[in-house]
Amino acid sequence: MQAERYIAAADIGTSKVALSVAKVDGENIQIIWYKEVPSDGIRYSAVFNPTRAAVPLKAVIQEAEKELNIKILQLVVGLPRYSIRQETASALMKRSDPDSCITREEINSLKSIAIDSYPLENEAKEEIYGAVAQSFSADEDLVCACENDVVGVAAESIEGHFKIFIGNKKAVHDIDRTLNEVGVAPARKLFVPGAVAQAVLTDAEKENGVALVEVGAGVTSVTVYKGRLLRHYSSIPFGGKSITNDIKYECGFTESLAENIKLAFGACLPDKLQTLGDKVIQINDEENGTYEQLPVKYLSETITYRAREIIEAVLFLIQQSGYADLLRNGVVLTGGGSSLVNFAQMFKEMSGYTVRIGYPRTQIFSSGGCPGATEASAAASIGMILEARRDSYLNCIEDAGMPASADTAARTDGTDGGQETSGTEEQTPRDGTLFPDEEIIMPSKGHKKKEKKEGGSVIWGKLRRKISSGLEGAFDNTVGDLFDSMK
Repeated sequence: MQAERYIAAADIGTSKVALSVAKVDGENIQIIWYKEVPSDGIRYSAVFNPTRAAVPLKAVIQEAEKELNIKILQLVVGLPRYSIRQETASALMKRSDPDSCITREEINSLKSIAIDSYPLENEAKEEIYGAVAQSFSADEDLVCACENDVVGVAAESIEGHFKIFIGNKKAVHDIDRTLNEVGVAPARKLFVPGAVAQAVLTDAEKENGVALVEVGAGVTSVTVYKGRLLRHYSSIPFGGKSITNDIKYECGFTESLAENIKLAFGACLPDKLQTLGDKVIQINDEENGTYEQLPVKYLSETITYRAREIIEAVLFLIQQSGYADLLRNGVVLTGGGSSLVNFAQMFKEMSGYTVRIGYPRTQIFSSGGCPGATEASAAASIGMILEARRDSYLNCIEDAGMPASADTAARTDGTDGGQETSGTEEQTPRDGTLFPDEEIIMPSKGHKKKEKKEGGSVIWGKLRRKISSGLEGAFDNTVGDLFDSMK
């Protein structure tokens, strides 16, 4: 019987690093640690300054190691989400024994041939990030939608058709440089869209047609599923950080203050705020003895303009995919930006699709004691855990004195989490390049001060420089009261 093992995954994004650590015991996945910290040295989800990017990543890893009494040796990380080129590729293989049935090993070989033989335009600058099987054919008369249909068929030859996703090679090398600065090895580098889909989409959504829209800080991506297969991927170079910057420049705030105001009071569709639209946020600067007032309705108008632009761009990408009329399950929004109040409703009104927020599905993992792991912003990190656990030989830590449950994460029980796995498992060992079935294949204007309104004002009496650290505790009750009356 296979021993339990541990997987650590980091979503290194434009505005945050999200680190998750999971204990995997057979089919059971328990998230035992999750935390988000501000990132640095990242643009459009890609590392541009490895030295700066390594600082917050190293700090959050050390925090996890200290709290869990472990040593993280390897890390599953995601590849950049922007500037990805999508191409098609095919591979044909003649079989030595036409009377025998096609095996999964032959399908894996066919996938490898398609990846290895694809001619890159510039091998010095480009790299294949991943590939997804679209269909197979046996002896040119039998067309199968997925490999499960073609495995077990007798044929003289087999042909496969694939979507190939190509990105910047330097971006991959910069991930390696960052991990080298941190002192951990890359366990896997994953094409993130497939991982996010594992975390938030249901089988029915993948089957009937759905557009998965991940609204990150620097990149918003669109992944289209139909017939249980990833059919299209595209992205745009703006997201939640663009909204923050609009607040920053429109109101003359610092970036951290603008971000915290967005998180606490940000909402789309000002006409739907009811009584909240009459509120005024008062920001006191005790150091200078001055204050500024920001009407919530004005803030919402500023946010709505940018949100509308993001939604229009996403709808254009969906139209370009060719599947706009085939999305029976509509749109699933995920990522940190999807949690903006009224954003999903605004998307529904503009598109006509059914829209829901995609949170990591707790039916496929447990996360007691790690509440952040069930938020939409955690979808990528949790998804990478779910995808990486397919490798039955992957173990990212050593000398683990791990807790029996996440509620007692600081306690150790002497379990050896660093030993090699033993025994058998349903899946066969792989080299990190091949995933079964339909999964991703990885290759070898300024505002004026206003008088206090009758509707009341929201007093924000902290120094600007102190708001970041005290925001969560100071405004939990205030935000709850403000949003209770919203539609």
